[in-house]
Amino acid sequence: MSQELTPGYIYHKQLVSSDELNTLITQIANSESYYFLRYSHAVSGICQELPSERGEVEGQVFNSIREMRWKKYRSSYEVLILSRQREFNLEGFEKLTGNWAICDRDAYWHNPEETKFPKGFTFKGKNNQSIKPEEMKIKQRYFQDSDTATIHFVALTVN
Repeated sequence: MSQELTPGYIYHKQLVSSDELNTLITQIANSESYYFLRYSHAVSGICQELPSERGEVEGQVFNSIREMRWKKYRSSYEVLILSRQREFNLEGFEKLTGNWAICDRDAYWHNPEETKFPKGFTFKGKNNQSIKPEEMKIKQRYFQDSDTATIHFVALTVN
């Protein structure tokens, strides 16, 4: 199956404070966003609302335009933004060098009962209601370096 590649954009920043991270999450998120948080002891599952339990070591927010990932780094965070549109208001972010192209592919979920997640994997809609994964219109977005044809990042996106 062949799919047309379109331009993609990748930005990163280190030493993002907790307050700045929360501001970025608010700026990136929209009504179609999903969240995924990793704690030292469990994962949040895919959630339509930002979980109230914070203190994660890593996290993601994604929608049809971009995915933002963050990871605890010393007393702050490293942030990576994978986007299908050029971002202009990202103070302090650097554009990752490369000639990036993107394409979207279908996503398939693992069985939530799988032992890969001993504490379970959940899909939560509005008001933390459990929903079936097939009700979510989530896809994968491949970020490929056009010069080498190598896929470096696979982001989640909303169809």
